[in-house]
Amino acid sequence: MDAVQIIDQNFVAAAALADLLKRRRVAVAAPGAAGKIALLVCSAAYEASLGSPRALVEAARAAGAQRMIVVDEAAASLTLTEDLGGRLVRVGLPAARPGTDPLRDGALLALADIAGQSFGAMVAADAATGSLIDMAARVGRTDVTVFINGPTGSGKEVLARLIHASSRRAAAPFVAINCAAIPENMLEAILFGHEKGAFTGASTANKGIVRAADGGTLLLDEISEMPMGLQAKLLRVLQEKVVTPLGSQKEVPVDIRIVATSNRDMLGEVAAGRFREDLYYRLNVFPLCTQALADRPGDIPALAVAMIRRHCAQDEALPLLTADACDALMDHDWPGNVRELENVVQRALVLRIGDRITAEDVMIHAAAGLVPMNDAPARLQLAARVA
Repeated sequence: MDAVQIIDQNFVAAAALADLLKRRRVAVAAPGAAGKIALLVCSAAYEASLGSPRALVEAARAAGAQRMIVVDEAAASLTLTEDLGGRLVRVGLPAARPGTDPLRDGALLALADIAGQSFGAMVAADAATGSLIDMAARVGRTDVTVFINGPTGSGKEVLARLIHASSRRAAAPFVAINCAAIPENMLEAILFGHEKGAFTGASTANKGIVRAADGGTLLLDEISEMPMGLQAKLLRVLQEKVVTPLGSQKEVPVDIRIVATSNRDMLGEVAAGRFREDLYYRLNVFPLCTQALADRPGDIPALAVAMIRRHCAQDEALPLLTADACDALMDHDWPGNVRELENVVQRALVLRIGDRITAEDVMIHAAAGLVPMNDAPARLQLAARVA
């Protein structure tokens, strides 16, 4: 497994960074440890002690690392610059207030997100999410069918992608289809494919989603919305590993791994006659459950920082999420889960003034933004005038 090596010499935040990466299940190797090192992280003070950037490159090459992150812990603000075609990233890390929990330190969380992104790691900081990642990785090493249940917006597809990435099928396609988003009369043709002329408008043949995922993983999102008639045909695909396109009499073998998701009580759906019992038990070989965001509060600041990085323009300075903003986010119960959090983060990026996102920028309810301008805080009036 690829690992990150953190050189703790003259690096105050080294231990806290290592802990944040381990929470994402990124392997952290001690200097000199055996194994493949993909990323080397050190302080700017350590680089200076080597005498030159070239010496750091040579040290990274000796460790086997292809990428490097150099952290300046004396920076006045959070900065990010790239060199050597992106292989060397320099991060300015402003000091947090003494006693700040690393899980609420926006600069350190941003550094962990930059380092973790190199490994495709799932954003996580809460212990419960770490346990779920561990289980998903164990499931991924097998080929069993997986059923993921959890609230809307709680990361079911992200977990499904992690299972695929941990499997022997990782190099093959990952294909996702939302069963609730496709008209019922089109779902069968989209899933199983069709021959030319199979129905009005079928001017060409189409192999369908199932065959597009051949060799890889097929995610059936919100499968509880699948019509009953189509459930029987899906059951045959699972049992026989063959698919029959519309308009064809020929069965085509497929090699796929199925991951299904739903936000409903599936036993209740079965009891109400809306979902086939035999299909449910065929899908529910290994059940996993995602939690509501309110039940894993440690993830909230880490997710918010990842979203800030995602929604900031490449030519824009990365704003710092302050500890009081983290507190404001963690005080909310998030009925809309991660999707609601993403909306709030995007509002904060609009409302912020300067290079920091503070608690004043965290507008949980949209109605808070509809106050008359004369009653708005002075910083919002200034923002409106600047705009």
